[in-house]
Amino acid sequence: MRILYLIHGMGTGGVERSLVDLVPHLAERGVSLEFVCMSRRSEGVQAEIDATRLRFLSAANLAGRIREVRHLLKRLRPDVLHTTMKQADLTGRLAAIGTKTPVLTSLVNPMYEPERIRADPLISPRRLAMVRLVDGYLGANLTDHFHAVSEAVKRSAINRLRISPDRITVVGRGREATRLGVPSPQRRAQVRVDLGLTEFDEVVFTAGRQENQKGHRFLLEAISLLRPHRPHLRLLVAGQKGRATPDLVRSVDRLGLGDVACFLGHRNDIGDLLSAADVFCFPSVYEGFGGAALEAMAMGVPVVASDIPALREVVGESGVLVPPERPDELGIALTRVLDDRILAAELAAKARVRVNKRFPIVGIADQMADLYRQVASGR
Repeated sequence: MRILYLIHGMGTGGVERSLVDLVPHLAERGVSLEFVCMSRRSEGVQAEIDATRLRFLSAANLAGRIREVRHLLKRLRPDVLHTTMKQADLTGRLAAIGTKTPVLTSLVNPMYEPERIRADPLISPRRLAMVRLVDGYLGANLTDHFHAVSEAVKRSAINRLRISPDRITVVGRGREATRLGVPSPQRRAQVRVDLGLTEFDEVVFTAGRQENQKGHRFLLEAISLLRPHRPHLRLLVAGQKGRATPDLVRSVDRLGLGDVACFLGHRNDIGDLLSAADVFCFPSVYEGFGGAALEAMAMGVPVVASDIPALREVVGESGVLVPPERPDELGIALTRVLDDRILAAELAAKARVRVNKRFPIVGIADQMADLYRQVASGR
């Protein structure tokens, strides 16, 4: 099967990371992914993809992109056009009109929930409402089927876009364990040396682009509450800069965390950073899935995360979940894990079992290959 995958770009996000990890496993199942990107990315997973699988659109406007994608659909005749992210969804749906190519759209975030508007002051509620109307109409009329990365995202699409439940198939995300590597005392010690950390430091690690969605400011506030009682506390933050970066820089200065919090930028060595961590914190306000938490679980790092629908699905009882946007409760949860080594070990063991049972990459590949075949056959 030939799948043409239209996406904004193969950058640093969890969606892109999951796709690249999935490519070889889908190939073993007779499914070939070819990526059509709306932009080139200097950071992220683009460099990991075979150049023969990558195409880039040259047009800078919607009409030009539609023409380019339409030309590709007529020339390549893929079995399915798979779209992800709003600009790609809009472009792909319109380009596929009259081509007889079935369209599969991935739902990766609860885009229209109140939490998103509350978390990001730059979002215009009126504009988002208009986008929602267009998205709902095109989804109802120009999309053959939907893929949701979690039950939480599926429920959101049903409630906010009025999509029929039988038009949405849930397939979660997986991670390639070999990419992350194997944790060991030697690896932990070496990474800490490289980062200028000691064996006595208590390392809290988080990963995610610097956007309000990720809740970094609440983690900074939690760390400031713990610092007076934990002189060896250190916070590592991996992820590219975003719209929340200026506020985070001001928060570090206001809270006096310049010698505690270290912003590492985008990193390709997440497995190493997880090896050096004592606890992984994921304080998101909203999520569609939570791939960063899944990576921490796979590496046996105890997780403290926001108690939101998607993370309840991913983390479950293998981590400590706390109400979002509550620095005080986040600090209490971090203290529990840092102080109780038995609890930390139990959480790590449960997490590995949960990843292997619920999110094995080979199982995810089986489900996606089956979904592609169903969409291609019109079932």
